[in-house]
Amino acid sequence: MGNGAPHMADGGIRYETKTVRAIRGTESRTVSKWEKEGWEATSQLQGKLHTEITIRRPRPKTPWPLIAIGSGILAALIIAIVVNGIIREQSSAAPPETAADSTSESAPTPGSTPSEEPSPAESARPADVAITPDGNAELAAVLNLGDYCDVSIAAFAEKYRGQTIAFDGHIGVMNSHDGASTRYDILIGAGDFSETSALGPSFQFRDVNTTSDLHYTGETPATIGVGTNLRVTAEVDQYESGSCLFLLKPVETVFR
Repeated sequence: MGNGAPHMADGGIRYETKTVRAIRGTESRTVSKWEKEGWEATSQLQGKLHTEITIRRPRPKTPWPLIAIGSGILAALIIAIVVNGIIREQSSAAPPETAADSTSESAPTPGSTPSEEPSPAESARPADVAITPDGNAELAAVLNLGDYCDVSIAAFAEKYRGQTIAFDGHIGVMNSHDGASTRYDILIGAGDFSETSALGPSFQFRDVNTTSDLHYTGETPATIGVGTNLRVTAEVDQYESGSCLFLLKPVETVFR
């Protein structure tokens, strides 16, 4: 994503501009996301896999009165910090705590066993049963996000990496992987396919074929493509913050 220098438009309005990248097929979703934040799309340049979208918004006027007030507050804080430092130096001259007192507070009771709380990593160990939105509130929340670049997606991917999740989804975009004729990058969206709205992360099966890599179960149609509704069971791989892609490894695919 690139930032452009501010420029003056008609009427004396100063704009700040930037360029954002969107995966082919998700341009409208990306534009809608930035419009909610006050940006306006001015142009689009389509590439092989991504589209570069130039956006702009009016630069806010400099709030000089607030800056003056803020400067006064900063000066007051500096004075407070200096005074606090002096008080701390004076307090440091107080007699230190004796070794006996320190030991009596920190030593465990004889015969007692320190409690062991599971670490976050231990609590997120892979389970034998796939995580579903019905039984996991975090997965349910992620699947209902309106922003596929939301910071909570990265946190979810890190916590549950290596574990298996299952959810209803659809094929939103299907592109050839690096020009291959039988290998694809398949973008998976949450819920049923819609041409007007999309929720959840931009899940992706990367560099897969459509015969054996998806591990079909049940009845299989002759062809698959954009708009096909699926029941996805997959292993959490990683989240790429630059592209906002949430990579999955297919475990089982059922057509709905």
